[in-house]
Amino acid sequence: MAYLSGKNITAAYDYSVPILNNCSVEVNQSELAVIVGPNGAGKSTVMKVLLGMLRQTAGTITLKGKDISQLSVQKRISLGFALVPQTDNVFPGMTVQENLEMGAFLRKDDISKTMEEVYELFPALYNRNNQLVGQLSGGQRQQAAFGRAMMTKPTVLLLDEPTAGVSPIVMDEIFGNILKLKNSGRAVMMVEQNAKRALEIADKGFVLVSGSNEHTGTGKELLADPVVRKSFLGG
Repeated sequence: MAYLSGKNITAAYDYSVPILNNCSVEVNQSELAVIVGPNGAGKSTVMKVLLGMLRQTAGTITLKGKDISQLSVQKRISLGFALVPQTDNVFPGMTVQENLEMGAFLRKDDISKTMEEVYELFPALYNRNNQLVGQLSGGQRQQAAFGRAMMTKPTVLLLDEPTAGVSPIVMDEIFGNILKLKNSGRAVMMVEQNAKRALEIADKGFVLVSGSNEHTGTGKELLADPVVRKSFLGG
């Protein structure tokens, strides 16, 4: 039984043609699952359904085997979900520490231990904790976004195209940070345009086409699949 599972999901916006058609994804703790596919395949829509921002018209979402399909976004966050969106994921006019504090604004308990964990995971942030996030490098700025999400003490991290618009060097840095998040015991589900690089570090991969699972397997299996390589990875 997977820690987080979306089974046979169908979903649409405003009763239009379904964006997702019988789509299934899953991820366990200490695991990275990657969703790849062409533009318009429904990758980001999967994230919205998992978080409850969009309700599926068919299928179920389960967390630790419990059906959470009808729960609100707020309730899912309270159960351990956190989303790092592609854009607007930090406050550039605030310092690193202020961004982390904003990530914990709903918490009533002591946040100091969580902040220590973030700084241990991302030492560069500790060295720049009083610097404005808008002045950080691309990789450090994404670290701040990851750290802000971690301040809710999530067990599930949803990452929507975390390397969009960055250089190859920064991309490598961000992927390394994502592995740190996975190795910290969290279940990490990521949507990513750079399919080859994402599958290289993925435990599981889901290739979506027109909202449906075209290919599913481990990252290594999908990288070795000649059809996947030809159709989605450039040969």
